[in-house]
Amino acid sequence: MSIFSLSRSIGAVALMIAGLFAAPAFAEIAVNDVAGREVRLEERAKRILIDDGRYLIALSLIHPDPVSVLSAWPKDIHRIGPDTYKRYVEKFPAIENLKQTSSSAGNFSVEQVLAAEPDLAIFSLQSQPSEVEIDQIERAGIPVAIIDFFNHPLENSENSFRLLGAVTGREEQAEAFIKLRSDRIEMIKERLAADSAARPKVMLEPHAARTEECCASPGKGNIGDYIALAGGENIGADVIQGITGVLNLEYVIESDPDVYIATGGPHMEGTQGLLIGPGYDEATVRSTLERVVARPGISGLKAVREGRAYGLAHQLLNSPLDILTIETLASWIRPDLFSDIKPEETMKLLNEQFLAVPLVDINWIALKP
Repeated sequence: MSIFSLSRSIGAVALMIAGLFAAPAFAEIAVNDVAGREVRLEERAKRILIDDGRYLIALSLIHPDPVSVLSAWPKDIHRIGPDTYKRYVEKFPAIENLKQTSSSAGNFSVEQVLAAEPDLAIFSLQSQPSEVEIDQIERAGIPVAIIDFFNHPLENSENSFRLLGAVTGREEQAEAFIKLRSDRIEMIKERLAADSAARPKVMLEPHAARTEECCASPGKGNIGDYIALAGGENIGADVIQGITGVLNLEYVIESDPDVYIATGGPHMEGTQGLLIGPGYDEATVRSTLERVVARPGISGLKAVREGRAYGLAHQLLNSPLDILTIETLASWIRPDLFSDIKPEETMKLLNEQFLAVPLVDINWIALKP
């Protein structure tokens, strides 16, 4: 080889090496959201805007400091509970300095999104901005992603976690949680598929006794899907066409469900409803559940008479922590098939291996110990 050829080869190698070192330390991120839109980021998101406080819990399952990747959230503390929020403040005080943006339950504001200066805006499927609003945001240089833990959680939760993992660089942790959740769900499905017993009738009353009106109930989809997955027959599915609705007391009494489940939480303070979840001791939870099931018409149901009445924290419904709801419902609805399921052990596992802020206190309870 001539000196010229050798020099040219060395030069080419040198340029190649220089090019490698000059290249960005990241690769472009491309991921599809639950609405089928392709979301592209030049690098991992460091300033995410979310429109629902429960997405903080989702990030907490895959990121050791979920607040560090946020620029704005709606400060809808009631959705995660005041005691849980207090625990986030204690561990991540920067949460109090985050900018506030529109809630998925409120009026949307493009201006608030732009003012927060996020490098990614994440919105809820059920209340996503219009195409015009999304276009305005994206023309300002802010990518938009749609996720869903609420409308169709059994279909969309995995993809939502996968997107959050991809945009924050926490893919491995996201996949670990997805596997845990999917393995538990598949086990429940397999046992039910091999069983021919009639499905118990289930009445789940969200925000039970918040008003004198009886009785709120899931209809088709959403919480009703959880009841079906856990082996039950939702008594509201036949008469409520939407996701939620109201049953009259006469229908409830006539249906005479085998299992009754009330939901509640700190948002029920000042009502006759169930107080349950972080911040409440067992005496409070049990006494308020007893009050809920003592109402006229409810007290005479077979489920209550036979001791198959239960209380569940509403913050675990429509939640990234829905595996706890699924396991709890299965153990209540079909104890003959799922007596070995221990949601308390699953909560302990999530606290030890996933959640940046552990879930504490009583989040589900049986009327009869």
